[in-house]
Amino acid sequence: MFQKFLNLCDRTKFTRLETQNPFVSLYRRLHLERNSQNPASTLEPKTVQNNVGIFWDLDNKPPNSVPPFEAAIKLKKSISSLGVVKYMVAYANSHAFSYVPQVVREQREERKLFNQLENRGVIKPAEPYVCGVCGRRFYSNEKLVNHFKQIHEREQKKRLNQIESARGKRRVHLVGKYSMKMEKYKRAARAILTPKIGYGLADELKRAGFWVRTVSDKPQAADVALRNHMVDMMDKRHVECLVIVSDDSDFVDVLQEAKYRCLKTVVVGDINDGALKRIADASFSWRDILMGKAKKEAVSVVGKWEDRDILKRLEWTYSPEVEKKAHGWADGNKDADIDDATGANNADCIPKEDNGAWWELESSDAEAIS
Repeated sequence: MFQKFLNLCDRTKFTRLETQNPFVSLYRRLHLERNSQNPASTLEPKTVQNNVGIFWDLDNKPPNSVPPFEAAIKLKKSISSLGVVKYMVAYANSHAFSYVPQVVREQREERKLFNQLENRGVIKPAEPYVCGVCGRRFYSNEKLVNHFKQIHEREQKKRLNQIESARGKRRVHLVGKYSMKMEKYKRAARAILTPKIGYGLADELKRAGFWVRTVSDKPQAADVALRNHMVDMMDKRHVECLVIVSDDSDFVDVLQEAKYRCLKTVVVGDINDGALKRIADASFSWRDILMGKAKKEAVSVVGKWEDRDILKRLEWTYSPEVEKKAHGWADGNKDADIDDATGANNADCIPKEDNGAWWELESSDAEAIS
């Protein structure tokens, strides 16, 4: 009776809330409709995705044939099929960032030749060159570059000087004030200006989301720094899947250590029979990454990993501590219980002592036979 009285009081309180606040009844109705439409939504198991870390050896595998930003974006999209990409790291020495590939050099030579022909009036562009900052139009690329350097590059330097000289709230205010203009300048400068060092490898990878680190010019300096970074990530358990973009066999030990720690390993390289690809769980080539085939293959790789995890869970392993808790065995009582059980079962099986020969029957047995 008392419980019925409490339930009645709760109902009256809820009806009062509904009359005072109509949103309570609306929330209740929507909640019931959602549960009725999908009653098993809470019972469905949640798929846990792997945390993936990409470690790029730029000394061994630079993106020479493809623009760096495009290569980095396609690599990230392909690897994202394996899990959630949490870390993207790239290491190289100063020579890798100052190096200009042959393809880029040929493009720059062609651009110089076109500029000379445009200045002489031999060639006229089909459409005028448009400044990405102010929108002005020019009929020669060289005039556009001079305009951009004389006006917009100077304005950018003034903004940077103002921000560096300011402190406190004024600096925060200037950063917010000039953020849109600075971003617009960077976007236009990438298409108009030629990078002063190399072909803009570091800036393009940073724009794609990579953490780029320059090491000393000593031999194997990038490999050592990259190897230490991967081991540190494994020690802190930040990643469940390790992706190495390299063909260097110096990373064999790191891959073996990752497999000992039950991590998934993936290698992106061009050598089909390389030492890294023989150890890794999966491997892709740069051609597959750029053409999009690696993204489709990654789905089947994840399916194989899930099947392997299920089989590992089904395997039986003997654990003494678990067996003791399950059967209630103390530290020293297990052998005593076994001895008692075997002694009780074998008590009737012990033969009685008999001094006579086996063919001589006892008196009681002889009387029973007669």
